[in-house]
Amino acid sequence: MTEQKSEDLDDLYGAKTPEAARKLYDDWSRSYDADNLRKGFRLPSLGAGLLARHLGSSVSGPILDAGCGTGLVGETLAILGYGPITGCDLSPEMIAAARRTGVYADFTVANMATGLPFADDAFAAFTCIGSFGPGHAPPESLRELARVTRPGGIGVFNLLSATWESQGFPAVIEGLKAAGQWEEVEISAPFRPYLLAEPELWSRLHVMRML
Repeated sequence: MTEQKSEDLDDLYGAKTPEAARKLYDDWSRSYDADNLRKGFRLPSLGAGLLARHLGSSVSGPILDAGCGTGLVGETLAILGYGPITGCDLSPEMIAAARRTGVYADFTVANMATGLPFADDAFAAFTCIGSFGPGHAPPESLRELARVTRPGGIGVFNLLSATWESQGFPAVIEGLKAAGQWEEVEISAPFRPYLLAEPELWSRLHVMRML
């Protein structure tokens, strides 16, 4: 396995099909954590921490870690005392890596663009961290995430500052608000997902409450 270089992020963001993205992440799965943490990757811990702040300590019930990758978000949530956690991801190899954390109750391979295999209101909360860059899951995935999260539940996801508007996320977010499916609770200040690399890459975390 070759190391994922910074310029290879262009390949990920330039993926034209779900199959291309799946292949890239399958290939990267074994070195993903080492490559990213070496660069000061803090997005998973910030996403999990923000969800914990809004859920509080009294919330119980299943949490969906959508686009779970190698399990960095789920492992942090489990350490904080949350669960059970279900992971879903487009990449079977990423799921295999997440399974090794031992903190997930269940997994499924799923493409958010075509639908999630869960019942309405199945989860008390969801996270979707690192899955909405260019070439990744489309904005319409938010409709599925809102559908499978129960009223009162919290959703946390991040969007890239440079591309979220051109990708079409504002229209979907506002459409779900207008339909009475969720309300905006918080949008974080912009921050760098990588402390030691990618100085031009900025993101925000969005917190929504289902209605």
